Amino acid sequence: MNYLVGAFKPPCNIFISFTDGRSRKQVPLKKENGKTVMVALFQSQENIVGEVVIEPIHGKKVEHNGVKIELLGQIELYFDRGNFYDFTSLVRELDVPGELYERKTYPFEFSTVEMPYESYNGVNVRLRYILKVTISRNYVSNIVEYQDFVVRNYTPPPSINNSIKMEVGIEDCLHIEFEYSKSKYHLKDVIIGKIYFLLVRIKLKNMELEIRCRESTGSGPNTYVETETLAKFELMDGAPVRGESIPIRLFLSPYELTPTYRNINNKFSVKYYLNLVLVDEEDRRYFKQQEITMYRNLEAS
Repeated sequence: MNYLVGAFKPPCNIFISFTDGRSRKQVPLKKENGKTVMVALFQSQENIVGEVVIEPIHGKKVEHNGVKIELLGQIELYFDRGNFYDFTSLVRELDVPGELYERKTYPFEFSTVEMPYESYNGVNVRLRYILKVTISRNYVSNIVEYQDFVVRNYTPPPSINNSIKMEVGIEDCLHIEFEYSKSKYHLKDVIIGKIYFLLVRIKLKNMELEIRCRESTGSGPNTYVETETLAKFELMDGAPVRGESIPIRLFLSPYELTPTYRNINNKFSVKYYLNLVLVDEEDRRYFKQQEITMYRNLEAS
């Protein structure tokens, strides 16, 4: 690496902007340095239109071998940090080789862009969309500028949404039935259900409902699974009696949830579970876990 080149600032500034940047919805995005910035929000099949401004620093000229802008959708697995897998890659040439002496503006447009996956910042994986402008140069390093944006895709409510009915049993000691009104929820939904105690011969002291998120990345021997408890909701404090029923009403809107992601580009999955936890007086814990499907609903976003 040529450290002399790195000692000097680039001879120009690059600015990337969206044509509808002022009216378009902005959402927070956490950067690698831990800072949060507000960036433009898009969904799949939208046109991404804007302009690139290149402004030579006063008195400097920029010799170049061409200017291009790329739209990239990338997945980075943290155990393979720095290696980005491009699942979307589009390019527009903005300028032929030449010299820049003064500020120049280049319009760009990517039409009806296919962006099938949502932006995601996970424990072990990141999926991002960026615009990347490159000024190619001879003998010295290229000048590169990035602009992040976020993609969210909306799903209509499912036409079939079956309830979940399950049983928890310990032979001759405990028999519980529980029921959730549906199995698919949008991100601002409410989980409604009921728990029935059919047989109680052990002394229970409390019961909780947890929302768990399980992120799995990689494949084969390089599979990493992270399970995070996002919410704990106390359903009962004290001992239940036979025949008792306990209602469940859990609002999802306070929690940072994403849709369920299944095998995104063969790189990662994110799944959600409702976990019923029963604790007896000797602090033994009994679990019953059930997967639920999360989706992003336009009306509730």
